[in-house]
Amino acid sequence: MDEGVSRIQRRVSVRKRNRASARSPGASPAARGSLRSAGEAEEERTAGSRRRKTVGARAAEPIDSEEDMFGGYDSFVENSFLAQIDDLEQKYMPFPEHRNHATDFATEDLCSESIKNKFSLPMESNFTENKTKSPSESEDVPVEPSNDLSYNDMPSSQLLFFENLWNSSKDLNAPSTKERDTNSSSNNTVNEELPPGHIEQPQKNDEFSPKVRTSSDMSRRESIKDHLKSAMAGNATVQAPMFSKSKQLKETLLSEEINVAMKTIESSSYDLGPFYSLPSKVRDLYVQSRGIEKLYEWQHTCLTLSSVQERKNLIYSLPTSGGKTLVAEILMLQELLCRRKDVLMILPYVAIVQEKISGLSSFGIELGFFVEEYAGSKGRFPPTKRREKKSLYIATIEKGHSLVNSLIETGRIGNLGLVVIDELHMIGEGSRGAILEMTLAKILYTSKTTQIIGMSATLNNVEDLQKFLQAEYFSSHFRPVELKEYLKINDTIYEVDSKAENGMTFSRLLNFKYSDTLKKMDPDHLVALVSEVIPNYSCLVFCPSKKNCENVAEMLCKFLSKDFFLRAHLKHREKEKRDVIKNLQNVSNGNVCPVLTHTIPYGIAYHHSGLTNEERKLLEEAYSTGVLCLFTCTSTLAAGVNLPARRVILRAPYMAKEFLKRNQYKQMIGRAGRAGIDTIGESILIMQEKDKQQVLELISKPLENCYSHLVQEFNKGVQSLFLSLIGLKIATTLGDIYHFMNGTFFGVQQKILLKDKSLWEITVESLRYLTEKGLLQRDTVCNSEEELECNFQITKLGRASFKGTIDLAYCNILYRDLKKGLEGLVLESLLHLIYLTTPYDMVSHCDPNWMIYFRQFNQLTPAEQNVASLLGVSESFIGKKASGQAIRKDTNIWRVSEKFNMPRGYIQNLLAGAASFSSCVLHFCEELEEFWVYKALLVELTKKLTYCVKAELIPLMEVTGVLEGRAKQLYNAGYRTLMHLANANPEVLIKTIDHLSRRQAKQIVSSAKMLLHEKAEALQEEVEELLRPPSDFPVVEKE
Repeated sequence: MDEGVSRIQRRVSVRKRNRASARSPGASPAARGSLRSAGEAEEERTAGSRRRKTVGARAAEPIDSEEDMFGGYDSFVENSFLAQIDDLEQKYMPFPEHRNHATDFATEDLCSESIKNKFSLPMESNFTENKTKSPSESEDVPVEPSNDLSYNDMPSSQLLFFENLWNSSKDLNAPSTKERDTNSSSNNTVNEELPPGHIEQPQKNDEFSPKVRTSSDMSRRESIKDHLKSAMAGNATVQAPMFSKSKQLKETLLSEEINVAMKTIESSSYDLGPFYSLPSKVRDLYVQSRGIEKLYEWQHTCLTLSSVQERKNLIYSLPTSGGKTLVAEILMLQELLCRRKDVLMILPYVAIVQEKISGLSSFGIELGFFVEEYAGSKGRFPPTKRREKKSLYIATIEKGHSLVNSLIETGRIGNLGLVVIDELHMIGEGSRGAILEMTLAKILYTSKTTQIIGMSATLNNVEDLQKFLQAEYFSSHFRPVELKEYLKINDTIYEVDSKAENGMTFSRLLNFKYSDTLKKMDPDHLVALVSEVIPNYSCLVFCPSKKNCENVAEMLCKFLSKDFFLRAHLKHREKEKRDVIKNLQNVSNGNVCPVLTHTIPYGIAYHHSGLTNEERKLLEEAYSTGVLCLFTCTSTLAAGVNLPARRVILRAPYMAKEFLKRNQYKQMIGRAGRAGIDTIGESILIMQEKDKQQVLELISKPLENCYSHLVQEFNKGVQSLFLSLIGLKIATTLGDIYHFMNGTFFGVQQKILLKDKSLWEITVESLRYLTEKGLLQRDTVCNSEEELECNFQITKLGRASFKGTIDLAYCNILYRDLKKGLEGLVLESLLHLIYLTTPYDMVSHCDPNWMIYFRQFNQLTPAEQNVASLLGVSESFIGKKASGQAIRKDTNIWRVSEKFNMPRGYIQNLLAGAASFSSCVLHFCEELEEFWVYKALLVELTKKLTYCVKAELIPLMEVTGVLEGRAKQLYNAGYRTLMHLANANPEVLIKTIDHLSRRQAKQIVSSAKMLLHEKAEALQEEVEELLRPPSDFPVVEKE
């Protein structure tokens, strides 16, 4: 603000203090009579604020009553500014008919002599002169407060008037020739910005005026005193808005803290504000929802790194359970709330995405941002464009890639302020790693303002990743709970000791009495190791295979049932265990696995991919709350949801038939030790004498290096990348594509990975392959000299393939199948559509029993057999494709599993895979006009495959964490829509819904609120978009 205005504000604050002192007992009566209390001044300021807000909406009403509401007292002293103006008005403008240009200029001269020199303010004549001059002759006259102005003698309302007038004059002086040239629009601006009590001057007649004012328009003008009285009376009748003062105070405080944080970040200051540049409300939410009152020292250090403050890319590595995710969440909240940018978080598995959605939905509701799920068949492309609230996209690796493609295509990649990758080491794991690499490479190439944060517990060759991501590196060996590693050979336990000669030292002998029978049942002494910790503490037993998980669980229960002392396990939280079994029956339509029925009473269960999602979620909840104390599990649990334990036992140093890798070992033992519960964590690896040397190497060697998988499996990754680069117009020439490839993770490691061919040769070969396959085409035939500048364009089939993220090995097959389907699409049942949307890559995972399929084929309806004949499927070939029959009707997964002799978990995975692939086929068809008929059909099919329930349950199952069994419970309890859930009371839900924990109830309500707000916002955005004038609206130029 300019010096003059700031001086006015300082004078106002001085007057406030003077008024307060004048009210003191020692003040003179005259002073008390002429000055108001600070409370009255505050009321005047509040009323003035309300007047300014409502001046445009409601004009002040005239006073019709003959009674003077001011009691004949105007509070004008004899020599006041307004009194002098009133005298001049009465003296020089007694009759309206004599008010012409001459009297206007006379008034100006008199004002100049008596008043203007005192206050240096523009009178009516200043604006009159601007109106009577031609546009070329008009001058901008700056309005400046005079140095000799006596501010202390002026009431605060006049000071506010002068400040507004000063701001208005600055707007007039802005270099906008267009406004000055169009009907004196600047004068209108001044009139609009003046406060309610100002004098409105009648428009003057001049040579540029379009109309001549009539005598009726020149009626007697009311005096300033009457005008002020009318305005004040009108303001007094305006009803004050009703609002909660406490709510307004909280919102104001939150807004102020966010503004402070934004200024702190913009100024690159290290003054972090209330909570790491975030409002204190964020800290309160962490205390309330997670019990986190203070950050670890390493977390504070990481958040205050200069590289983080400067928004450089960052990779950080810590052991499992070290608290990596909290740092990422704080950085995401900074981006969403302070920098007002969208954020993408990439997680490896659907279950972790859903867990994170549930955990952060409450933060989104409280802090005003959206949390959107991009996993499986969920996710909107392109994402909804928000004007105010920002979005946190939580996605799997595949959906994250599609989301980034969509943002680049729509030119919105710059709105993505931050990308967070959990388990960054997965960039070196097969085809999923290649997709993650493509995603990050595109972000680095297309957006220089997007920050990338990667985290992992198992990174080794960090230098390569640093070079690829242009990132800083931070690491720590901190663990909140100490971890002790042990090895067991026969009945002897050794502690891992890096200082010892052979890497281990003797710890103890197992002292547990085994009978001969039990020794045969448990040669690895698992019962002895387990009974030392359960049921008071938790334990995880990692097994090499799914079948071994179930066998170990049953074996442990058999032994516990025979031992009188250990039979006490049955009494531990007995009622809650019965409730777990009932819940399993509810979610599985009365079916429960007999193994779980036997093991759960002992607090034991198995955990692997053979379980359905509903079963897995229930068992994990029971384990987290301590109802179950032991899981026998496969390695997938180590990389999945966070389920720590006091003791982790590795049944063998193998996963399936392959020897453990160092990364896998570190992830599994990292689950030992629960922060805030245990003081120590233990891991015990059971090994045979024959494996001793390999195990000693395993515990001592460094972590495996991370290598790019972009150029593997016949260059499939590179080909998909090139197709999307050209389709998105990121790089369309050979030279640009080669330049892009040099910036990838593969480009960084090309000297290590490439032996026979160079990167240039692979680039040329891949482009040639895509061109021959009809996915790309060259603009013109290029000479060898012009080869670098040769431009490529994507074909319709190529665009459909990359938009649908279809594997290039299957895109031609899919096209042929869809084309053939148009010849005789059978819609009497869903079988034909399901055949078209069965994932091609899942066929290899199916090992059918041919007799079962033969019997099922013979039981098909005539319409379904017609589908088979149209597709050319013979009885001998039915097994290769007919696994899709498992989902052709609303059938119980358990019955399908029994009928086809396949694990129920596999059936459900096939179902989820078909739903996801159906979504991909939908996007594929949207790019090809000839497949228009499939569009509407596949939208509904995708929804059916995703939920596979009755239509009335689908709205409830859209809420994260609500599966079929829970949806049925909610529906039967009267919660039948998303609005019902969003407005539900968690405490009432707990009492209404059986076996629903308080944490689950809160997460369901938060997720429902988030989804409801998201849908409402999307509809509002759509309405505003429809009503907004188009940017390319044709403009007719005036002659």
